[in-house]
Amino acid sequence: MIAIVFAELIVVVGVRRSCSLLGVSRAGHYRAGRAPRHGPPAPRAKPVNALSEEQSAEVLGVLRSPAHSELAPAQVWARLLDTGVYLCSIATMYRILRAVGETGERRRQRTHPAKKRPELLATGPNQVWSWDITKLRSGTRGKYYELYVIIDIYSRFVVGWTVDEHETGELAKEFIADTCSRHGIRRRQLCLHADRGTSMTSKPVAQLLVDLGVERSHSRPHVSNDNPYSEAHFKTLKYCPAFPDSFGSVQDARAFCGIFFEYYNHGHYHSGIALLTPATVHEGRVREAQKARAAVLDQAWCDHPERFARKPRPLKMPTQAWINDPSREALIKSK
Repeated sequence: MIAIVFAELIVVVGVRRSCSLLGVSRAGHYRAGRAPRHGPPAPRAKPVNALSEEQSAEVLGVLRSPAHSELAPAQVWARLLDTGVYLCSIATMYRILRAVGETGERRRQRTHPAKKRPELLATGPNQVWSWDITKLRSGTRGKYYELYVIIDIYSRFVVGWTVDEHETGELAKEFIADTCSRHGIRRRQLCLHADRGTSMTSKPVAQLLVDLGVERSHSRPHVSNDNPYSEAHFKTLKYCPAFPDSFGSVQDARAFCGIFFEYYNHGHYHSGIALLTPATVHEGRVREAQKARAAVLDQAWCDHPERFARKPRPLKMPTQAWINDPSREALIKSK
């Protein structure tokens, strides 16, 4: 019934008006009237005004010429036009380049070599320090306090920390200078590693390290694994059960950090250093601590040998601390 009405309406007002009144697509109307076609679609006929193969080759040669090889087709088209030459339209230039897969970036691009992978080794305290800055939430929405921390990667001892309301290169410079002074760091004794934050790469910090004779090292961009000691330490801090949701003031943040770092250095038995405290390792008391532990284990062995499969020994203290151990990386790649 609808088809009959539609056909009669076409006779009266025409196809365009009928489709508009009934909300029908004209293309759909014409498509429905065609006989069904089977098989693949018929190839599109070549336009009568298309360039010949010789003309296309000439355009491609111009686009590839030294004078135009780094220019966009629109730039080439405009330059040729100003010299009285017209070869084809801009769209045709793109079409010719697309056919040979050359529509990408045509300009020479400066290449930046990959940042060097830091490989740092510490065999004792005060050889390699790692430092970073993390945010502490305040009681005001959107406001944070900045916690600066330096940790010795061999002993895991927090050699310096401070909390401030801002993060700047000047504050970082003062913090690092004070920490190096308190620990008596000599020239060419220390390597200071950090990520690529604005304070870490700032001119005040860079100049200070040059003046102090401290080697500077940075993580690769967007590679957090290059600064593992600081990242792991911040996780220990923020996953501490006593860590508050927010701090009422910068003084509150400093008070909490003072208690936490005192405990971390002197009361935290670290799994990475044979379950010794960072202070024990940093102050060179490992041998005495291990000797005392060995005496306790020997006594336990003598008292109850049946409880042990073998004679117990204290955990072995690592002799090296690496940031990106190359031998470990080679082993991973070999697998």
